[in-house]
Amino acid sequence: MKSLLIRWGVIALAVWFTSLILPGMTIEGGLVGILLVSLVFGLINAIIKPIVTLLTCPLVILTLGLFTLVINTLMLLLTELFLDQYLKIDGFLWAFIAAILISIATVVIGFIIPDGD
Repeated sequence: MKSLLIRWGVIALAVWFTSLILPGMTIEGGLVGILLVSLVFGLINAIIKPIVTLLTCPLVILTLGLFTLVINTLMLLLTELFLDQYLKIDGFLWAFIAAILISIATVVIGFIIPDGD
């Protein structure tokens, strides 16, 4: 349970950091909005992303893994679809950049804050 909460916090920090530096992505609702967006984004990444990745496996292999960037972007846009009152993204390009920044920030913060695994 502790590891799950730490991962949620890491995603929340990454989402918050990305919303600060990216003008095309805004999160409304303060801390509650950030926590809610990171929770839904984490759940979508845990449940839906593996299915989409499996279904698009030939395309991922054909593009040498670069299609996973598009999959990450689609997961972020799906999060916006579910939480449109909290998360606003100004188009696919901003979502693409945000997905890359969130991925990088999650890795960096994950190295700084170990999750206990």
